Parts: sequence; C-alpha cells; structure tokens
Amino acid sequence: MTVLQLPAGIRVGVGNPVEAATFTLTERPCDDRRAVTVASVEQTLAELTQRCETWPQAAAVCDDVLRSVDVTVPAFGGVITESLAYSTLQSGSEFARWLAERGPATVPQLPDPVQAHRDGNTLHVRFNRPQRHNAFSTDARAALLEALEVARLDPSVDEVVLGGNGRSFCSGGDLAEFGSFDDPASAHLARTRHSPALVLDELTTRLGRRCRAEVHGQVLGSGLEMACYCGWVRCHPEATIGLPELALGLIPGAGGTVSITRRIGRWRTAYLVLSGATIDAATALAWGLVDEVA
Repeated sequence: MTVLQLPAGIRVGVGNPVEAATFTLTERPCDDRRAVTVASVEQTLAELTQRCETWPQAAAVCDDVLRSVDVTVPAFGGVITESLAYSTLQSGSEFARWLAERGPATVPQLPDPVQAHRDGNTLHVRFNRPQRHNAFSTDARAALLEALEVARLDPSVDEVVLGGNGRSFCSGGDLAEFGSFDDPASAHLARTRHSPALVLDELTTRLGRRCRAEVHGQVLGSGLEMACYCGWVRCHPEATIGLPELALGLIPGAGGTVSITRRIGRWRTAYLVLSGATIDAATALAWGLVDEVA
C-alpha cells in the first residue's frame, strides 16, 4: 500500500484501501467504498495533483469537512459545519479568482422557478427553470422551501416526489448568481436557516422512501446534494452526476457533505469533489448514490 501526499495535505492511497487516506485509487474492480476504480492510476493522480495545486485551500477544506461528518447523528450539525467552511472559502482568494475570470453576470428572472401540486396525499414538487437546466437560484430556494413546508406541516401528506422539468433535474447553483452576496456571514445564515436540505431530511425521517427524488439529465452540485437527502432516488440511465464546486474555489454548499457522505462514504465523496469527475447512472447505483435506475 502506497500513500501519496498531494498539495494541501490530501492523501491518496494506491493499492489496498486504508482508512486514513482521503481515498484510494485502484485499476481493479473494488466494492470497498474507500476505493475508486479508475482507468489509469498514474493519469488520475496527475489530474488530482493539478487540481489540488490550483485550488489548494478548497481541497484542504473539503478534506477537513468530510472527515468531520458524523453520518450517525442528525444532519443539522454537519450542515452548519459545511456552511461555515463554505462561507470561509467565499471570502478566500480562490473564489475571488473565479469571480474575476467569470466577469460580471446577470441572473435571469424566470417565473415560477418551482412548481408544486398535490394529488391526493402525494405532493409533487418540480424545479422549473428548464432554460437553465434548472440551475438553483435564490428564488428557487425560497419557492422550494414554500412547497416543502406544505408536506412538513401537513401530516396528511404521506408522499413527496421531487423532480425537474425539461432536460435536467438540476444542474447545481446558478453560476450567474455566485458572488452577488458580498456578506458571507449573512449567506451562512440564509443557507442554514432556510435550508431545503434540512426540510427534505426531516421529511425523509418521517416518510422514508416515500420521500423520493426522480433525477435525469444533469444532476450536479446542489441538485445532487438535495436529492440525496430523499429516502429513495430514481435515476434516468443517461443522467450525468457530479460535484463541480472545487473549480469555483468552493466545496458543496447545499448539505452534500452530509447527504452524499451518508450514501457513499467520505472517500468517494472526496473523490467526486477533488477530481471534478462525473459518473454515470450505473456507477452511481453500484456506489449506492442512487437507489434505482429506470
């Protein structure tokens, strides 16, 4: 077993998985959730090194947060830790560099960013910004919370189905909106006091697999993070799944360090963040990231 030290303190194992590594790479099929099977260990290590050298602060914070997650306790503490780390990175040089490279941006105001309707005791909630692959925005968060509150407060709702209109379930945070809040402390309070993830977690505690997500197309970033709080995730076979936040100098910020770690462990979660790689539905099913491919 070899453990290589990458920039920012990331440790990647090569060979048999070990508990202490951030994750382990292997070229052989492996069911151990501490390991990731890749086509070429050498090439993957080179790519990881380049990414961790480009975003060393975000990479280190990602590893710290994932190691602090306790999947056996309620989600709130982990979401708080994640959000504080996220706000720290929002104040950092790597996110500032990404904002400067992106340049000015305007968030399009689209009507009805979330649609909800009740069919008997089933509440259907759908992201409704199809022009932008349902990229998650502040107004979408508010509308999603409003819709989910119906199920949270009404015990006669015994099923919740979360989906997305158009070509994708949710492509993650709307990049045009990033940087529009210049106060990381206020952003932290907004994320944690108005968190769809925590409401979904509460609903799943009550409803189990009857709180489910049906995902397709792009299932990225915050979209994946929120879906994973549901008790059952049905995935279209051609979906594209990943966590792209590191390239912004950030980490997952919609509760994913908790929800995804619960499903696949901190090791494969770290791999998704640090590598920026996307996986297909079959891999997601094999890992336990989704529960059904259909």
